[in-house]
Amino acid sequence: MDRSAADMTDVEARSLGHVLRDGLAELNAAQAARCLIVVAALLLVLVTLDPFPDLRNPDVATVVGGRMALNYVAFGLLAAVAVLFVAAADAPALKSLVTPLHLGLVGWMLINIAFSESRGVSMQRFALAASVTSLAVVLPLLPPTQRSFNLCLGGAALVLLILCYLGVVLAPQYSIHTALDITEPQLAGDWRGSFGHKNVASPVMTILVYVGIYLSAVGSFVMGPAIALLAGVFLIFTGGKTSSVLCLAIYALASLVYVTPSLWLKRVICFAPLIVMNLLTVGSVLSPALGSATRLLRVDPTFTGRSDIWEFALAAVAEKPIIGHGYAAFWDDVTERETAKGSEWAVTAAHSHNSYLDLAITIGLPGLLLVVLIFVLAPLRNFQAVQAHNRSNALGKLFLTIWLFGLYFGTTETFLLERQNPVWFMFAMAVAGLHFLARFQCVERTEP
Repeated sequence: MDRSAADMTDVEARSLGHVLRDGLAELNAAQAARCLIVVAALLLVLVTLDPFPDLRNPDVATVVGGRMALNYVAFGLLAAVAVLFVAAADAPALKSLVTPLHLGLVGWMLINIAFSESRGVSMQRFALAASVTSLAVVLPLLPPTQRSFNLCLGGAALVLLILCYLGVVLAPQYSIHTALDITEPQLAGDWRGSFGHKNVASPVMTILVYVGIYLSAVGSFVMGPAIALLAGVFLIFTGGKTSSVLCLAIYALASLVYVTPSLWLKRVICFAPLIVMNLLTVGSVLSPALGSATRLLRVDPTFTGRSDIWEFALAAVAEKPIIGHGYAAFWDDVTERETAKGSEWAVTAAHSHNSYLDLAITIGLPGLLLVVLIFVLAPLRNFQAVQAHNRSNALGKLFLTIWLFGLYFGTTETFLLERQNPVWFMFAMAVAGLHFLARFQCVERTEP
């Protein structure tokens, strides 16, 4: 995916409409179809089939069978078509995914589902997760050129941003949290756009800031700054503290990793702060010494009193540390659990507010270990290989930044392996992109 800024300067100097028209005109029918799949996948994940939910409606949290079935069908069909296109043109890339670690994770997930406390729920939700993850993994392989990849990514980002801003202006009751919301009326005034919660909108906007910076770096001087600016402003108005703090901090961290030659030093830069964050959050309820240390800090290390739910979650891990309670099957109803008694916060929470802890609960410690090996350790090694082979360094940095953001965002929110969660989709796409860039070029080096 190598492309210099000079190659795109003359194109991006014109209007966005000309850029999109000229970019698509260069593609044949098959290549255009692959690009349409990319855009459809991004919009399906980011905009969803049910945008702008009315949080004032008491039935908003009710799962509607037909609507969920449509989600399963849409993701399943799109994933199948995407994999078929990639298999026809990039079979070696797909074969590179067949590794002992990847097979081990799939095998462990099947074992976990077989022993799940709610086997039917786990099977159903794993089917959706498999479709969404497959779509994310093959997405970097679909666009035939870097320009087409940039146009697909930027075009989908602009569609989402325009929808979100139109919602804020034209239908604020559907795009801004209000005091009439059935749950969390205290969030009134925080922007959520087309999403169901500001805590989904804010990390997505952070990722779009990175996308805008990347497009600007490769010469997209119209689309790139527009996306970065619009996403950055929206991020501020979401009131998402974690994402707002992480946005520039993670980009600075990724930039430091980018200019660091040693892999071991890269690991220290990436993982030392991550370990510290987990120790200051979840670790503070495990160790009295850490708890005392965190209380000396000026900031609230429990991020608005989440220590109660972390204590409850750790007790749940201790109940079934090896096999876990079952993929995506633990949090549906925790009110009757013995470990939940006396913790009002815990029984009303939908997850543990820590991705790593949540995986330990649902798929057990062996499953967590496999996820760490695949999604935490391997991507940095792949990025080192990308730099060593001088392959699409700008794109590699984008993937690195999204991956790093996911790692740190996961210390206070849950998204890893979480079905159609847009943060999980973009994170999985970034991890897969680094895997492919380390071994191949995701797309052709030159335009057709």
